[in-house]
Amino acid sequence: MNELMLYVHIPFCVKKCLYCDFLSFQAETAMHKEYVYHLKKEIRQKAKLGNGRRVSSIFFGGGTPSSIGAGLICELLKTLKAEFDVQKDAEITIEVNPATVTGRDLEIYRKAGINRISIGLQSTENGLLKKLGRIHTVEEFLYSYQLAKKAGFTNINVDLMMAIPGQSLKQWRDTLEKIAKLGVEHISAYSLIIEEGTAFYERYQEDLKLQQDGEQPRELPDEDTERSMYQITKEILEKYGFKRYEISNYAKPGAQCRHNLGYWIRQEYLGFGLGAASFFDKCRWKNTSKIREYLEDIYEDDQEEQKLSFEEEMSETMILGLRLTRGVSKKKFEEEYGCSIEKVYGSINEKLKKEGLLAENDKYLFFTPKGFDLANYCMAKYI
Repeated sequence: MNELMLYVHIPFCVKKCLYCDFLSFQAETAMHKEYVYHLKKEIRQKAKLGNGRRVSSIFFGGGTPSSIGAGLICELLKTLKAEFDVQKDAEITIEVNPATVTGRDLEIYRKAGINRISIGLQSTENGLLKKLGRIHTVEEFLYSYQLAKKAGFTNINVDLMMAIPGQSLKQWRDTLEKIAKLGVEHISAYSLIIEEGTAFYERYQEDLKLQQDGEQPRELPDEDTERSMYQITKEILEKYGFKRYEISNYAKPGAQCRHNLGYWIRQEYLGFGLGAASFFDKCRWKNTSKIREYLEDIYEDDQEEQKLSFEEEMSETMILGLRLTRGVSKKKFEEEYGCSIEKVYGSINEKLKKEGLLAENDKYLFFTPKGFDLANYCMAKYI
């Protein structure tokens, strides 16, 4: 039986971080309840798509899902379980921020069946957290982490961020060491990207221009420092028993995020909520990003769904699969598309191999460590 993943978007935040370009905003409790009401309507309306498919993972993302009442999250999970065939061992994740979750909330989540928590920390330096516009301190994070352990969570991820303006290599090393020593099961370590439309974009425009001109920005880490941060991440985390399985993700044995793995191997998923994306029956579509439209039960974006061509499917398989350290399965590629990777992408593969960016074994085609450093350059070849 084909497996299916479900994603639920909660767009609300207590305060928008200065670097954030996600679809999120502040709202009163009354809107939280109204939004959840319409979310449940959307779930019921689209449940027919899940007929004959078992749900292997559910992910509550945002925004900050923990910024709305735990009872509302439970209502949503109950609706999903009523409408879909959710496997007993399904991975069910919720993203939380330290200043928005209580011990009672965590107990309610656990009792409802949520079995994985993803805590947004970013740094163990309070000064850097303040610079990012985070609403919590390191001490509040540590308290929330202990509450999660007490509530019975044994699968906890912590989000960390490198290349923060003003962040030193030592500060990044210290952050990795401190979190790895906590005993968490999973660490997501991302490099800050300053996106247009964010407060950071306005604040660091001059630095970005200097960077583009090849000059040293005032606060943004230079290219060598950022690359060093990237490289020591793997070294430090491996020392504590974490194995890198994707460009930015590290896990203890058996703790890989099944939901995110599903994205990278192109498993089908349905997204519910404002701006949520779906991939189903070789089509991609996205919900409206306008809250008023969503609350009027207008779910789909006004853009037509994208029916992927044969060539686009192959391209996606390469670009997404190469994010994984194991790479792209040669056998699965041939089974799905009726031809070998070599026949379609032979010349590209040879070029990247000669540059020391790509390698292969009997089963997989994968990036070398140097290839991961230049992943964007490599992936562009397969578009």
